[in-house]
Amino acid sequence: MIKKLSLISLFTLLPASYYYAQTTVFAYLKDAEGKPVEQASVDLKGAGNDAKADKIGYFQFTDLMPGHYQIMVTKPNFETKIFEFDVTSDEKRKDLGVITLYSALNGADQGLAIIEDSGESDSGGAQQTATVGLLQSSQDVFNRMASFDLGPYWFRPRGIDSRTGENMINGVSMAAADNGDVDFSTWGGLNEITRYPEIAANHAPSEYAFGGTTGVFYKNTKASEYRKGSQLTYSLTNRNYRNRLSYRFSSGMNKNGWAFTGMIARRWAQEGIQDGTAYDAYSGYLGIEKKFSDSHTMTLNAIGSKYARSSSSPSTQEVYDFRGVHYNSYWGWQNGDKRNERVKRGFQPMIQLQDFWKINKNSQLWTSVSYQFGKEYSSRLDWYRANNPSPTYYRNLPSYWLNYTNPSPEQAANIGITRDWWTNDDQSHTQINWDNLYNANRNVEYNALLGGRRAAYYLVDDVKDDKVWNVSTHYTYNFTDTSRFILNLSYQNYRSEQYREVNDLLGADFALNMDPFASNTTAGSVWGKFNTRESDTDVAKREGDKIGYSYIFRRQEFKINPAFKFSTGKFDVFISGLFGYTTNSREGLFQHYLYESSYGKGADQNFWNAGVKGQVTYKINGRNFLVYNGAYFSQSPFLNDIYFNTRVSGVTTPGIKNVVVDANDLSYVISTPIVKLRLTGYLVNTQNETSVQRYFAQGVKLTNLTESGDQAPVQDGAFITQVLAGANKRNMGIELGAQVKVTPTLTASGLLSLGQYTYTNNPTVYFASDAVGTFRELDGNGNIVSRSYTNMGEATLKNYRQGGTPQEAYTLGLRYSSPKYWWVGATWNYFGHSFLDPSPVTRTARFYTNPNTPGVPYDQVNDEELARVLTPTKLPSAFFFNVNAGKSWIIGKYYVLVSASVNNILNNRNYITGGFEQTRNVNYIDYANDYDSGNMVFAPKYWYNQGRSYFVNLQFRF
Repeated sequence: MIKKLSLISLFTLLPASYYYAQTTVFAYLKDAEGKPVEQASVDLKGAGNDAKADKIGYFQFTDLMPGHYQIMVTKPNFETKIFEFDVTSDEKRKDLGVITLYSALNGADQGLAIIEDSGESDSGGAQQTATVGLLQSSQDVFNRMASFDLGPYWFRPRGIDSRTGENMINGVSMAAADNGDVDFSTWGGLNEITRYPEIAANHAPSEYAFGGTTGVFYKNTKASEYRKGSQLTYSLTNRNYRNRLSYRFSSGMNKNGWAFTGMIARRWAQEGIQDGTAYDAYSGYLGIEKKFSDSHTMTLNAIGSKYARSSSSPSTQEVYDFRGVHYNSYWGWQNGDKRNERVKRGFQPMIQLQDFWKINKNSQLWTSVSYQFGKEYSSRLDWYRANNPSPTYYRNLPSYWLNYTNPSPEQAANIGITRDWWTNDDQSHTQINWDNLYNANRNVEYNALLGGRRAAYYLVDDVKDDKVWNVSTHYTYNFTDTSRFILNLSYQNYRSEQYREVNDLLGADFALNMDPFASNTTAGSVWGKFNTRESDTDVAKREGDKIGYSYIFRRQEFKINPAFKFSTGKFDVFISGLFGYTTNSREGLFQHYLYESSYGKGADQNFWNAGVKGQVTYKINGRNFLVYNGAYFSQSPFLNDIYFNTRVSGVTTPGIKNVVVDANDLSYVISTPIVKLRLTGYLVNTQNETSVQRYFAQGVKLTNLTESGDQAPVQDGAFITQVLAGANKRNMGIELGAQVKVTPTLTASGLLSLGQYTYTNNPTVYFASDAVGTFRELDGNGNIVSRSYTNMGEATLKNYRQGGTPQEAYTLGLRYSSPKYWWVGATWNYFGHSFLDPSPVTRTARFYTNPNTPGVPYDQVNDEELARVLTPTKLPSAFFFNVNAGKSWIIGKYYVLVSASVNNILNNRNYITGGFEQTRNVNYIDYANDYDSGNMVFAPKYWYNQGRSYFVNLQFRF
């Protein structure tokens, strides 16, 4: 009886065992010449399995259940390759064909995850299932070249603002809630840990987040997935830093189910490629992973970087003509050392706990909890009723004195004096004179009431004290072998206390927490106080005290992102949705003397988001594809856009709305062992963008209504907050990236990017002045209303080109990869049609309207004259040559790599990477006089490419 039951049980269970666990997956690894690649490591991600290729390059995995899999193939001297495939229930054996591994190209570990099929078969198997990830999960040839060949020259694909992207580590978005920027300093220097992200380019849908229009970059730092062993790297460069030293150790998964990975790195420079810029950063990572079972693992990650780096200044062309493109106005000599006033330093580590649970054969759940905290400090010089200490202050330049029509003898002498300073590089005048600042503070009269000498000049820090909680889940369910449901949920709680504090009093005893522009700042009055809740003696601030402003930002954000992927016939379809909600608030901790709304917590500002993305891939055959990506979604404004004068006011931007994006592109893709190509046409429409700028303006000619209704002038010359609200933009163009293997060892590549990035409407400009707390104006019904801003009217920006990136770019490259494990490559890059963003306020009617005759333009003004003086600032085109080379060796168990690259080998220093139009003179008369002078005082300010740069890398693995 027992034997009979045993036989029945055996025959009953055999079909289930066969159904679920009898698929063998195999492939052959070959190099570019078709020779077998032996001893390559093949890791089956998420399963804890690995294999080694034998002498003929063969490897296999047995007993795989139906599902979606990913393998990572690694071997020294070869590019890492990541490959996706599906196992179906009716397959006993699955042949992945030949997987080609290419020699390492531009130095090891460039940080890319290239997920692509080998292209060996025209149909079936891996080719069909890999096409869903053809663009969304990989850096294709265009994106790879745009990143590494054009990226160093500030090329921005499609001209899209990076704030619309999503950069994620372990399921957590790294974008700051106040401005949308990603601060890569948080994990800077940890290249070996943060490389190989999964990428959904541009507005393509992603499995991990809804994203925006500049892609989703997703990276998991699982301790067990790093190469077992140690890696020591030293880099020498002349860029922001000079030296980099790093060490990484990975234990691999031990028999008790534990894996550990740790890394430390330092980058430093006494002076970078820019004059007076120092750099010092220490970075660290620790990952601990525990495997509880084949279906359940948990990781603990700690990552952070403590850094201090100096900044470089933009300058007018006049200054560059005198001192060259490495000139930096932010530093000066002190006790024989270069001291920079603009230093950013901080430490904002992250602690993350992530759980990976394979619920059953069809579903899995990843859950992340993350906490980031710490402070960032940004220093700068400040002064109280003293002259601007900047060497490039306009009165310190010859152009200012040359513009006097009938100069006095003293003014005429200043022409020669200032020219001599700059021609002869008199660094007591062409750089910050720290000795003069200390002397000025010593000469201030002693104040008995406040107990010391007030600082005329002092150094302050703008501080961000962040505390950010994130919780997210990533759930997948495979309905069938060709269909998958995905659900991403996320919650973020952001709290940031932002304030200014005294860094260094430069020999003085205190700094006044009062407005130097206020008309009455005598003790005993609240007038002029940045915080009227302080007593008269509390306005004296010592080092470490808060000064100027202090407030708290809070933001909570919820996102739901369901998605569905499926294949049918020759089509692969990916649909992703978004439902989101944000609640935002500002709590002021200072009561500003001009702004009632500055103190206390204001009303919550709430925004709902929704959107949809879709990707459709049509497989013409196994090597040719048509891919369509479409997106329509809204995005909540960031905190700095909601509260436009946030340091001193709780007032919100008038008519603030969600940004709305409508994006479409269509690509033709070729993927073969010989040719890889993508040709894309795209159109991206963006509506309701808000941008905020803060600067000192002179000549604004603002007016205010008195209580009796009469016009009265406002103080001429003050710090201004300018808001451009409701801007619509259109970014359209074509992209072409191609790579051809001319021979097994010689590869040619090329890139073309032609775009037209324009404004499509005339947005509204608002001004808030630090000298005016409340503007009295007439509303549409003729009633006097009071606001904390004034409406400057529409800015005529329609059809103006957007700034910030070249709108035309070309690249041609050749690379030779020797079978002896050395390579050499070169690229030629060209950039054109680059512009500065137009200054909005100079394009308003207020600019050319005579304030003495309201509504009437100046006599000289007509359309032709305005077009002449407001011609868009077009930047010169430029081309560059880059070269790279390297060699690697295997010596027993050790691996050694030496690589080097030189960008801009011809040392072209005429390329402007960015800048802005100055708006000190924002009325036609003053602006036109300056424009026509031939010595424009308030000319645009630029940043230049810094010339030839190099990067040498030595890597040792053991």
